Amino acid sequence: MTRRNLNRGKILLTALGLTLLAGCAVGPDYQRPATESPDAFRRAASDTAAAEGAVGFGDLGWWEVFEDPHLTGYIAEALTNNWDLRMAAARVLQAGAALGITRSQFLPSVAAGGDLQAVRASERGPTPIPTGMNPQAEYGDVYATMAAYEVDLWGRIRRASEAARADLLASQAAQETVRQTLVAEVASGYFDLLRLDYEGEIAQRTLQARTNSLALTTAREEGGVASMQDVAQARILVSTAEASIVDIARRREQQENALCVLLGRYPGHLERGGALTEQPVRSEVSAGLPSALLERRPDIRVAEQQLVAANADIGQAKAAFFPQLTLTGLYGFQTVALSDLFTAPAQTWQFGPAVTLPLFTGGRLRGNLELARARFDEALARYQQTVQGAFREVSDSLIGYQRAREYRELQVVRAQAHRDAAELATIRYEGGVTSYLEVLYSDQELFAAELELARARLNELLSVVQLYRALGGGWQAPVASEGPTPGA
Repeated sequence: MTRRNLNRGKILLTALGLTLLAGCAVGPDYQRPATESPDAFRRAASDTAAAEGAVGFGDLGWWEVFEDPHLTGYIAEALTNNWDLRMAAARVLQAGAALGITRSQFLPSVAAGGDLQAVRASERGPTPIPTGMNPQAEYGDVYATMAAYEVDLWGRIRRASEAARADLLASQAAQETVRQTLVAEVASGYFDLLRLDYEGEIAQRTLQARTNSLALTTAREEGGVASMQDVAQARILVSTAEASIVDIARRREQQENALCVLLGRYPGHLERGGALTEQPVRSEVSAGLPSALLERRPDIRVAEQQLVAANADIGQAKAAFFPQLTLTGLYGFQTVALSDLFTAPAQTWQFGPAVTLPLFTGGRLRGNLELARARFDEALARYQQTVQGAFREVSDSLIGYQRAREYRELQVVRAQAHRDAAELATIRYEGGVTSYLEVLYSDQELFAAELELARARLNELLSVVQLYRALGGGWQAPVASEGPTPGA
């Protein structure tokens, strides 16, 4: 082995050794903050038949929770076409690309190039060409160069990679949060549409009954049994029902438009499945283990990955205090005679390790470290707040689920009582026992009670949706063999 090759080998081994001697990454290694979970979720005081178990309601897929085939078809369509979800998917791709860019710093950047020049000197110029010299000449070189490559002695690049990977995982969890939110919004929007359909049916029945009552009152007035005041009041009831029908139609059509946008469609009509009163409501649900909530809810995973990234940023800030070793190099061939380009005498190479040690930065490095630590403290507080807020949402949803069912049962009794009262008032009026004012009052109260019952039925269904989301359900992707068929 020649002395030149021996020196070259020493340089390469030195560079390889410096790379392998890169020490452990400075800065704290991430550890999940200790979080004390409650032994059980708080429920409504009247909820004495609480079902608990390792498998919670939130573990179920959305296609198992919602039984209306039209609704499951719309959810599947939204998860395919919704624009918010597409943007979330693009953000995941961006985070993945950013991770790849960061990891590329582990390897040196090598570029290859070359050039060829042909020149001819003037024979009549200010500097005469010696006699016998060829005025034409050719120059060429071919080279491979290594840009400044930082040897990761203190783990700065490793910490940057940790932060980029955490950002990727956070964006993936954020995408799951968008899926979860979308499932809940489609289900809520669909149930609200069914509620408006139900209110429209109530208004139509009420209009028909009031129209019949107006005809009867008019006939009684013509027969001298009723007064013009009774006829006017009957007309007021008919006009009120007609106005309600128009308003309900407006809200229903606008709700269809809102739901179409969630599905990625242009505004239009949407088919329905079962009516509001036909939608099944679970008699009880298992909230699962409180400790499992930390893993099931994607928003908690987002907050934790943001905490991981903030922790890695502290390591990057600390690494800036230590010396930085960079390597540069060049190897190639250079000659003025192209026939000698790839011969040994035409070889040229250069290798230059460089060490940089910060001596005075005016407090910039210390400020960056304090900034990273403060951002970690903020991320830690946000994570703990997210965890605590998640337990509150579950408790609120469990209470809402129980109380909404109780309220709906009471509204059923109330609506029936008003229905009986309205029938009795009509009988009394037709028998001449009471005035039409009693019929008017009873009819108005019945209409309001039936509309309130419709809202109570809706709130009961929405409480199931809210509980399912609070427990971390809705982001799961169905297996091809068990998922619903998109479109209804």
